[in-house]
Amino acid sequence: MIAPAHLTGARLDRAYSPSHLVPSLRHYLDEYAALSARARRASGVRTGLRYGPGSAEKLDFWPARPAPAPVQIFVHGGNWQELTERSSAFAALAFRRAGAAFAAVGYGLAPATPLDEIVAAVRRCVRWIHENADDLGVDPRRIHLSGTSAGAHLAAMALVPAGPGEPAAAGLLAGATLLSGIYDLEPVSRSYVNEALRLDADAVRRNSPPDLLPDELPPVVLARGGVETEEYVRQHDLMAEALRRRGALTANVVEARRNHFDLPYDLADRATPLGRAVLAQMRLPPRRDDRERTERRRSAVRSWHRCGSPTAGTTATTPPRR
Repeated sequence: MIAPAHLTGARLDRAYSPSHLVPSLRHYLDEYAALSARARRASGVRTGLRYGPGSAEKLDFWPARPAPAPVQIFVHGGNWQELTERSSAFAALAFRRAGAAFAAVGYGLAPATPLDEIVAAVRRCVRWIHENADDLGVDPRRIHLSGTSAGAHLAAMALVPAGPGEPAAAGLLAGATLLSGIYDLEPVSRSYVNEALRLDADAVRRNSPPDLLPDELPPVVLARGGVETEEYVRQHDLMAEALRRRGALTANVVEARRNHFDLPYDLADRATPLGRAVLAQMRLPPRRDDRERTERRRSAVRSWHRCGSPTAGTTATTPPRR
């Protein structure tokens, strides 16, 4: 698994910096935070639940009714070194409306936390939710895991058999969804991202899931935006082939109008291909308000086409490479 030979130095760094394809990264980060804050004001939310010994190993949880309900565990991105569970709950209310509980997961960040420990933390979180299913009102047979970007890598690694002394996770999952992920870490180890990850060749091999996936896997939805760098497209295709060989790829979604940062908004939106695939995997039937919301969205899209698309914003500040 080697990136194309022409990708070296600045070109490789750019290929792993999807923010250069959008007008403003800050816009999305602010929107994540605002939507997550709104979700946190909903009734019944449980925040700061500790699932492991690390100070960052906490999750925020949105229960659903009727219980026991399926749950979607979401792992944020940020190149393994940015963001937290506090800005990762933008899909919580949509899942709750669909009849599913939702958990936004925090984990220790690089460089303070090595990648092996971050991977172990996500596995630990899955195990903790399974062990505490009764208290959370969760159906232990319907635990689903999703992640975006670096979070997709971590979710994929939860499907890989754990090493000695680590909690197993794959056998506890009813399904997984991987968005715009990085799965082959060899090129990452030669890019600017490795300034924080500090991966050597052994760490790359231990943490590149396409070659490590077991034959027995839960159903997996794989998705990316239509606006991605060539390396994110290659990474997606690489993982699709690995899952296809194991008979686990149930949906391979490319949302043409979505980019690396707004694709996760569709996770529980039945009006989108991604949302339909995820909710079907969770066996959540459409509700009346879903149909009404879908029709409103379609009307808005028709109006958008009649009036023309809005002018893209401009970047006020130079965002970090991501």
